[in-house]
Amino acid sequence: MKTLIKGALVCFVVVATAAFSFQPYSSTSTADDIVDVAVNAGSFETLVAAVTAADLVATLKSEGPFTVFAPTDEAFAKLPEGTVANLLKPENKDQLVSILTYHVVAGKVMSSDLLTMTSATTVNGQDAPIGLRVGNANVISADIEASNGVIHVIDAVLMP
Repeated sequence: MKTLIKGALVCFVVVATAAFSFQPYSSTSTADDIVDVAVNAGSFETLVAAVTAADLVATLKSEGPFTVFAPTDEAFAKLPEGTVANLLKPENKDQLVSILTYHVVAGKVMSSDLLTMTSATTVNGQDAPIGLRVGNANVISADIEASNGVIHVIDAVLMP
């Protein structure tokens, strides 16, 4: 019985790791920083606009390393109508910064690390549940390397 359980666990880890390894997004060069990778991917226009509005571009271009759980444009489109436009207003910058920094963990956390974690402290100071999912989001592409960290693409926007 122990051998069967151990075999099932190993099989689960291998399948889960293979699922995290799928990378439809990639950077043109690992010399690109996190912002450049996001811009070049073409699937993160809303995220890039939000990072710009929050004045976080310089931070995400700095040495790091950072782990970014990057919602796609489709993930932002799932938010209630008007949410993104409202968050991009200058008077809501603090709220936008809080949300965006909830998507960033200091350090380089690869998908194999995610499988062994239950939570991670985000740059905004709050813990986010981590594992096969990040909060309420699925990781749809993992381990996209940048010169100053790694990006994991997620299918939902995380709310602190």
